[in-house]
Amino acid sequence: MKNLFKLSILATACTTLLAGCNIEINTNDDDDKHQAQAIDITILHMNDHHSHVAADDFDFDVSSLNLSAKTEGDAAIEEVNVTYGGFPMLVSLFNQESSNNDNVLKLHSGDAITGTLYYSLYKGEVDAAVMNQVCFDAFALGNHEFDDGDAGLANFLDELNSTGCVTPALAANLVPAADSALNNGYVQPYTIVEKQGEKIGIIGIDIAGKTKNSSQPDDGTMFLDETTTAQQYIDELTDMGVNKIILMTHYQYANDLTLVGNLTGVDVVVGGDSHTLLGDSTFSDLGFNPIAEYPTRVTDKSGNQVCVVQAWEYAHVMGKLNVSFDKHGKVQSCNGEPIMPISEQYVYEFSDSEDRTLTGQDMELVTQALTSHSEIQVVQADATTSALIASYDQKVDALKQTIIGSVSTDLCLERFPGQARSTLCDASATYANGSDISNLVAKAFMMVTPTADIGIQNGGGVRVDVAAGDYTIADAFTLLPFSNTLVTLDMTGQQIVDVLEDALSNALDNNGSTGSYPYASGLRYNVDASAAKGSRVSNVEVNARLAGDWTAIDTSATYTVVTNDFIASGQDGYTTFGAVFNAGDYVDTYTEYAQGFIDYVEMLTENNMSLDKLPAEEYSTQKYIGRDGCDHSTATDCTSY
Repeated sequence: MKNLFKLSILATACTTLLAGCNIEINTNDDDDKHQAQAIDITILHMNDHHSHVAADDFDFDVSSLNLSAKTEGDAAIEEVNVTYGGFPMLVSLFNQESSNNDNVLKLHSGDAITGTLYYSLYKGEVDAAVMNQVCFDAFALGNHEFDDGDAGLANFLDELNSTGCVTPALAANLVPAADSALNNGYVQPYTIVEKQGEKIGIIGIDIAGKTKNSSQPDDGTMFLDETTTAQQYIDELTDMGVNKIILMTHYQYANDLTLVGNLTGVDVVVGGDSHTLLGDSTFSDLGFNPIAEYPTRVTDKSGNQVCVVQAWEYAHVMGKLNVSFDKHGKVQSCNGEPIMPISEQYVYEFSDSEDRTLTGQDMELVTQALTSHSEIQVVQADATTSALIASYDQKVDALKQTIIGSVSTDLCLERFPGQARSTLCDASATYANGSDISNLVAKAFMMVTPTADIGIQNGGGVRVDVAAGDYTIADAFTLLPFSNTLVTLDMTGQQIVDVLEDALSNALDNNGSTGSYPYASGLRYNVDASAAKGSRVSNVEVNARLAGDWTAIDTSATYTVVTNDFIASGQDGYTTFGAVFNAGDYVDTYTEYAQGFIDYVEMLTENNMSLDKLPAEEYSTQKYIGRDGCDHSTATDCTSY
């Protein structure tokens, strides 16, 4: 333990000074007598679980299995609900594979925290507790680890190392500010693990620009160039005689491939940040979207083979990578797969009011179909981890009632102005400018996203009126109940105008939902629903972050828009968003949209402010003419919308 402490302090000094420190580790008094040998290792890994500690589910088509169970109406069962992932099953899977393989490394490549109510309420305590059930050999910092500043990260790392499990936190390109809470030995550039007398160096790299610009590290905390820093510490480890080197990168899959091509001496990259699912048609057949093979084999600057992997997101899978090194530390081969743990309880809809679980041969038939591929494994949930999460769940139900702010006056819900969907307000309240609360939601998203100039939210994604009085965490999740995350897209002014036209056309031309009606912040416009598509939106003005004056939108200028990932991907008729999104020109903040609104309410509360109606000039719909040509701003008797 004494040597580990010294390593931590010296490694931290290396990170701070960024000089070529020689950290001497003597884990074997007979090192000089050790003969280099070939070795096989197994890397079990995950990344980007974002406080998603519980299992998820997907629908599986069973129409071809001829199950004996029927619905209440004696119809064949078309699909069943399958529970997958989550830490209780992942802990069992990590334990199982650790027992069945030699020379195992357990790695987590960052963004463990933020994204669900578990983090909102417990600030990393739950994540640390379930991660310690796995007991990782290393944890590479991600950008979201800095969402609550350096001190917030330090607190999380305290929780992570509060048990007998000691997990080194790695970020070689991190330089904490002089007064940062991270200066006290919290973060190392690398760690060295010994297996069968062979030393394996593990270096952490965090994505620099994104962490600095889109998260909240302390002022003065810096993130150095990923490629330069990685090569520096590869060289340092090589000079120490370490010839098997793993990069744990929170840097995005595409960036990892480019990074490898600019380095020499790296053998394996275990990545994160882009939430990339690698694998074969097993996953696409289930409705998921693998984008490349697992592992992806590329070559470094010197032409040596490097194996690149990533393990998707949200504790859905565990990556398993087998690597064979020769005695010189060169990769001879690598293979493996992401493994998705599933529960053998398959639920189907018996009637509108009752779900049932398959039993007997029906259950076996579904299991056989799912596990015909080795990537899908039935796993029993770890009882200790299940009980641990259950203990927090009991507290979550109570803590949902935590008051986070107050509401000054009733905030009315609407889609199209004059549609009269509010159950709290008279139709006249939303007749001219539409929804109070939807405009506020768009503003909240813009304000909690530092890079955004404009916020856009579809009316249908906001679900309820908000009554005056105390406001709780549960209220926020009732308002915004979907599992959407906030994403940013860089778009021209013309594209933004096109987005507005698309949203209107979805309801007015395509028989789509009126929930596509667009609300915005930092952006305002006039709408004429009686006009043809392409001519419905006029007088579009921008006031980026509401920090200046309203000016006509520049159709050739570029603006950063924050929205939810549902409409960003082109859903609800937002086709122009979808074209940008599908081209990969977006950044997912992985902040759930309800959490973004919670953060905004807490921000108001900290400044002794409450949720209130926006000033008239901030409403995105400044003037609305209905489908019948009736002008809601001048006539008081327009019918519907």
